[in-house]
Amino acid sequence: MVNHWSLLILLVLNIYFVANIYTCLCAPNISSVCSKQERLALLKFKHSVYDATNMLSSWVGNDCCQWERVHCNKITGKVESLHLRGREDIYGVFWVNGDMFDVQECLVGNEVSSSLRHLSNLKFLDLSANDFRGSRIPEFIGSFKQLSYLNLSYAYFSGVIPPHIGNLSNLKVLDLRSDDLVDTLMSDDMSWMSGLSSLEYLDLSYVDLSKAENRDMVFYLMPSLVKLSLSFCGLTNADLGTLSNSSTTLASIKHLDLSDNHFKGQFPGFFRNMTSLEFLDLSYFNFSLSRNSTNFLSTIHYFPQMRLSSCGLHNTHLSPNHLNFTKISIIQYLDLSQNLIEGRFPSALTNMSSLLSLDLSSNSVNSSVPIMPNLLRLDLSGNHFQHIEDVGIWRQCHLKKLTVRNNYFGIEMTDSPKNVSECSQYAFERLHLDGSLKGTFPAYSFGRMANLRGLSLSHNELTGPIPESLGSLRLLEELDLFYNQLTGPIPTFIGKLTKLVLSYNHLNGSIPESIGRLAALTVLDLSINQLTGPIPTSLGRLVSLQVFSVYSNSLNGTIPVSIGQLTKLRDLDISNNSLEGVITEAHFAKLSMLKHLDTASNSKLTFIVSREWKPPFQLIIAELSSSKIINGFPQWLRTQKKLKVLRLSNASITGPLPTWLQKIPVIGLLDLSHNKISGPLTNLPINEGSVDVSDDYTKSLLLQDNLFNESIPFSLCRRIDLEFLYLARNRLSGKLPNCLGNMRNLYTMQLSSNQLSGAIPSSIVMKGVSLEYTTTFEYVINMDLSSNKLASEIPVELMSLFGLVGLNLSNNLLNGSIPENVGNMKALISLDFSGNQLTGPVPPSIAALNFLSHLNLSHNNLSGRIPTGNQLQTLMDPSIYVGNRDLCGAPLPKNCSNNEDQTAMHQNSKASNRKSNKVWFYMDIMCGFAAGFWGVIGVLLFKKEWRHKLFRFSEETVDKIYVAVVLRVNKMKRGRESA
Repeated sequence: MVNHWSLLILLVLNIYFVANIYTCLCAPNISSVCSKQERLALLKFKHSVYDATNMLSSWVGNDCCQWERVHCNKITGKVESLHLRGREDIYGVFWVNGDMFDVQECLVGNEVSSSLRHLSNLKFLDLSANDFRGSRIPEFIGSFKQLSYLNLSYAYFSGVIPPHIGNLSNLKVLDLRSDDLVDTLMSDDMSWMSGLSSLEYLDLSYVDLSKAENRDMVFYLMPSLVKLSLSFCGLTNADLGTLSNSSTTLASIKHLDLSDNHFKGQFPGFFRNMTSLEFLDLSYFNFSLSRNSTNFLSTIHYFPQMRLSSCGLHNTHLSPNHLNFTKISIIQYLDLSQNLIEGRFPSALTNMSSLLSLDLSSNSVNSSVPIMPNLLRLDLSGNHFQHIEDVGIWRQCHLKKLTVRNNYFGIEMTDSPKNVSECSQYAFERLHLDGSLKGTFPAYSFGRMANLRGLSLSHNELTGPIPESLGSLRLLEELDLFYNQLTGPIPTFIGKLTKLVLSYNHLNGSIPESIGRLAALTVLDLSINQLTGPIPTSLGRLVSLQVFSVYSNSLNGTIPVSIGQLTKLRDLDISNNSLEGVITEAHFAKLSMLKHLDTASNSKLTFIVSREWKPPFQLIIAELSSSKIINGFPQWLRTQKKLKVLRLSNASITGPLPTWLQKIPVIGLLDLSHNKISGPLTNLPINEGSVDVSDDYTKSLLLQDNLFNESIPFSLCRRIDLEFLYLARNRLSGKLPNCLGNMRNLYTMQLSSNQLSGAIPSSIVMKGVSLEYTTTFEYVINMDLSSNKLASEIPVELMSLFGLVGLNLSNNLLNGSIPENVGNMKALISLDFSGNQLTGPVPPSIAALNFLSHLNLSHNNLSGRIPTGNQLQTLMDPSIYVGNRDLCGAPLPKNCSNNEDQTAMHQNSKASNRKSNKVWFYMDIMCGFAAGFWGVIGVLLFKKEWRHKLFRFSEETVDKIYVAVVLRVNKMKRGRESA
């Protein structure tokens, strides 16, 4: 029996031992699933932002710990890190038919969703480089007690920084930097800084501290602070004065940025106490106002890295007599850009043997640059050098990076073995010579720079072919020859190229098949050249390619299906070529990252995809104009939820708009012009519930030259963001809706050549308030309502559109006279009232239109003398006034001798009519007053009971109004106090 118990106990102990070993050894490798509450919190945040580039596309499924940008504790499963930083430069700038579109990888929202407050274990939060539309930093961030990293920089927050951030006692990094002067963060009291005792990194650049109390808190009570950036914070000398009285100020600081503030005068002496300081930025510190400005550099304390940009320094400051060479020998990085240094290169800088990097850009240096053997980086952009040899480019054997942008050398650079004879080998890794060179491409000289990794020669006047020697640079990663006058074929490139930009030149020949060997290539831009032949099939081997642009060439042949294998491609622009054949689903097979697609102006190109096709991508810009689209309106567009630009002009589309179109999010720029689309406009995408994030895009609705019929729907008025509305040359009928006045951002409205009828509304109703043209269409610069059936007088209010440049009301049924105040439209360049039934004289004020270059008043019933003077003297074409039988005077041949008083008679007649109308007007008022007065007062005189009820009602009404006003005032006071 004892043995049985012993065995049982031993078995239990073994099980327990094995379980503990398993728990100790294996538990750390088990990933716990995140809680439902935290998963829902993250999903609510996802749904609160606009994610154009699918940053959060992986946020699906039940385990949020497996999502990208989310990190959890492996044991508890609690979310500890959110890496939601956007990238402003990931796509760069797209040009679409002259419009610039800046596509960024970022999240856009009206505020940070409060759902994030449920992530109570957060230690790391990065929301930088997103767009929160000028909203406030949420107060709940102060509840993340474990937070050690908080980055809200460049996220378009504004308003007062919540003091709740001071609760984050474990915070080591706080970055609130911005570079936007519109949505500016500010602080009214910096006492919350006292709670951040663990802080090591603080960036408050562009935060307005000018009115903040306790500003000195930024410099005290943070013994661990290593990096402090206070650029453009509105600080003054008074703030620096408080620092000189303390020896404990910023004791551990290594990096201090005080640039772009309001400092002036003497160099602050307290920097001498900052023995650990390695970097100091005092740019825009105006030293020229100091009492002894020429000697101050000999007294200041120097640091290894110094930025003294825009400090008013000139040559005298940098003379050997005013520099302490014992002290300056410590400087390794020196920025003297945007100062007043001119003429000769400062000799004092030549003797600074410790100097590794020197920035002298945006000065007025024009002499030969000496050789500084230890210097590695030199920036001489924006000076007055006349010749590339003055920079010493062929003698700088040790420089690794040379930047000489925008010098506009007056002498062509030479290409000779002599240029490289002084250096057995060049150390150049980066050369930026943009906007400075002209002449033949220096093939021999650049070909010898075997260490080159980046060469930028854009915006020059270089001619001749791209040398083969350039293509043989094995280490070359980036080559930018944008906007030159280069000719000849594209050479064969080898090596590690990641960026090749050859656009805006005169290159010819075909794109070489060898381009497919550049496996590391991410950007290939060959646009606006004279290239011919097909797109090479080898392009499909560029597995890293993100941007491929060949627009505005003469490429022909079919588009290789291999393009569909470029899984990282984001920007595909093959527009304005002579490509032909069929584009099918296979061309997009794996393009899941595609955001910009432009195939426009390839008239022999045809799109044939099935109606059930669901593309793998979510486009932001789709340009398919002037290519043939088969199977009607593209059904696959219903899957595109991110579209901000859609152009399908001249694409052979027929039939009505599909009903599903009205349910997709609003498309900022929608161009369906020059097709044969019929039916009403009611199916346009005007979903009010969609988030408006199209601020960077031109808001246009271009539907001209179609077969649209019926009336302009009231639903169109919801597009209050529209800047351009083109409905010309359709079959629209009915009246102009008054609600069109809701479009207060409108620049151009073209409704010509339809069958619109009725009156031109002189005022429109918006939210129950009558608004005249002056406040409604305040931005309109062009209005075209010609060739309709509008029948009314020209509204006088229309003449108050002071910014109007073009007004065309021709070929309607308008009657009455031309408004006398037509001369108020001072900006008018073109005015056309022809082909109507207008009567009366041409108003003399029309002569005040000083910019008028096109005028047409023909084929009306105008009479009297044609006005003269000012700009009208230059408009002497008789056709301007032809078809008005009773008009006379130049430039018409009809003399006014018998009709000179006609205008005066017309004015007297109008005055007589006005006088008669006034008499009847006052008589009507008197009769109405008499009837109303005795109709009410007379009854009250004889009805005592009515009088009592009336007075009682009046007293009760006054009491109610009084009580309502008092309650309203008290409520406003309480709201102000709580704020």
